[in-house]
Amino acid sequence: MGRVVAPYGVYGWLKIQPDTEYLDSLFDYDNWWLGRGNPQDSTQWRELEVEKAKVHNALLLVKLAGVDDRDAAFACKGMQVAVPRDELPVPEEDEYYWSDLIGLEVKNQQAVDLGRIADVFATGANDVIVVKGERERLIPFIGQVVLEVDVAAKTMLVDWDAEF
Repeated sequence: MGRVVAPYGVYGWLKIQPDTEYLDSLFDYDNWWLGRGNPQDSTQWRELEVEKAKVHNALLLVKLAGVDDRDAAFACKGMQVAVPRDELPVPEEDEYYWSDLIGLEVKNQQAVDLGRIADVFATGANDVIVVKGERERLIPFIGQVVLEVDVAAKTMLVDWDAEF
């Protein structure tokens, strides 16, 4: 849902780059999980209560319980921010959480295997999926290109030339 980009000040505040549709969406959650690596590995993640939070330009400034000085905040730099999946709203039809797209196998209409989705990012116009196979491809996540998404089967069908 975001990542810690830097400490802010000397009292343990953090600068957070959110990966949410709306800048302040993380404010809907009282507790955040911070960690590195696989979120299923609870040894690498810890739950922290949000004490205070505010929007600052395109970032969030957050004070988390237990992060009380600049050194503790600096130790959080680079960590991912997450919330439990069961606390997230259910996506509507033809809406997906980016985390659900990561790992999907992507094929085009000619059944050419383009690779697996390694990342998703937003641009000003639309979201883009990063597909890694024999080479990396950046494919726009728009209705004209993405024809079918089957999260259960972990597949995506796209209208995309294999030469691109």
